[in-house]
Amino acid sequence: MIVVTSPTGLIGRQVLERVLHTGESVRVIVRDPSRLPSETRERVEVVRGSHGDIDVVNRAFAGADAVFWLAPPNPRTESVDAVYVGFTQPACAAFRSNQVKRVVGISALGRGTPQAGKAGLVTGSLAMDDLIASSGVSYRAVTNPSFMDNLLGQAAAIKTKGNFFSAIDGERKMPTCATRDIAEVSARLLCDTTWSGLGHNAVLGPEDLSFNDMARIMSEVLARTIRFQRIDFDAYKAQLVGLGMSDAMAQGMTDMALAKNEGLDNAEVRKPENTTPTRFTQWCEEVLRPAVLN
Repeated sequence: MIVVTSPTGLIGRQVLERVLHTGESVRVIVRDPSRLPSETRERVEVVRGSHGDIDVVNRAFAGADAVFWLAPPNPRTESVDAVYVGFTQPACAAFRSNQVKRVVGISALGRGTPQAGKAGLVTGSLAMDDLIASSGVSYRAVTNPSFMDNLLGQAAAIKTKGNFFSAIDGERKMPTCATRDIAEVSARLLCDTTWSGLGHNAVLGPEDLSFNDMARIMSEVLARTIRFQRIDFDAYKAQLVGLGMSDAMAQGMTDMALAKNEGLDNAEVRKPENTTPTRFTQWCEEVLRPAVLN
């Protein structure tokens, strides 16, 4: 039995699709089962509720061999620690009491770097990894750079204004990955019964790109000029607060951007096993272009 958390989210939905394709028995934890496609609901066992609730995770993890763990976003949180460590504490108790064999969790690059302790959401993710590891379960953290898919949040600005923004230097080359590749790596680990112990699997995409590189590629794919606009870190945080984020979450996002600008995502050595296939050009053609032009 494989348990999938956040099965209606961007990554969790894709993980669920891939695991179901293998024929494995699947249980999902979901607040609102109606958000699952009807054909999916017919193929999974549903535990309704939040996976931050001890009673819910105890029901869901009973008899489970593997769990896909993703701490959901909480833009109005009072602290970054609450999003990652606080939310995950009940699950760690349930991993132990239900003798779950393996957990695959979504996390971030940066462990061991000088920036890791002051990187906002990344620091919270790494603390979550440590908490899960301390539960005694075999754990693989799927560690990621920024997602290509994050640009979908700026699709309207790309369409109407021809630009997108970040606080990160436009010339800073960094790895970036598609969530489809994160889901593929995660699903493979969930279905693989041969691994144990602690470790991580990085998802680096096939190339390092700067935001200026991305603007050039987007311009080619969309057949119009797209420009990257850098804003300062104070303005970046102010925009996030203006969009409804709590001060704590906006500061966590800003600290993460500052750490990435200082090289946080560049420390992981690129190898064949962590070089995932989706190129940014392909992602723009298949995902961004329909979102912007349709």
